[in-house]
Amino acid sequence: MSKVHPEQVADRLAIMDLLNRYARGIDRCDLDVLRSVWWPGAKADYGQGEIDALEWSDGVIPALLGMRRTQHFLGNMLIEMGNGVATAETYCRAWHEVDSPDGPQEMEVGGRYLDRLQRRGDEWRLLHRRYVLDWSRNGPSTARWDGPLYEGLTRRGKRAPHDPSHTGE
Repeated sequence: MSKVHPEQVADRLAIMDLLNRYARGIDRCDLDVLRSVWWPGAKADYGQGEIDALEWSDGVIPALLGMRRTQHFLGNMLIEMGNGVATAETYCRAWHEVDSPDGPQEMEVGGRYLDRLQRRGDEWRLLHRRYVLDWSRNGPSTARWDGPLYEGLTRRGKRAPHDPSHTGE
């Protein structure tokens, strides 16, 4: 384990913010936000080999729009940095609700992002990402949207630009 120096705190926070923006871009299907986390020429490998990360971003949004909803939650983050470069291992749980012939289905995966990042000027972005799948769970959706516990919760997450984070509603 490396010692964290005070001057690295701002860089760590910037990297954490970057990784959180990735999750927001994915879940809100906001292509501009998603593309903003990658340096030009960055590579992404989600298990089927490396691909240009910006091309991957362009292709994943239509797939996500075919799902009812998604939510990515980032957990443990181990960040090592020095001289304007960093590596990060970030735990992720991703929940997806999709339509199927048998009705709505839930897909949940637990995995980790293994990232290489670079700071250019004052900005951190991803240079390379590998995704590692650790577990998955699948089955009929248990989501509820009505009834006594949910009827008052009328502000629901939506895709950009209709999400409350964009509209202010």
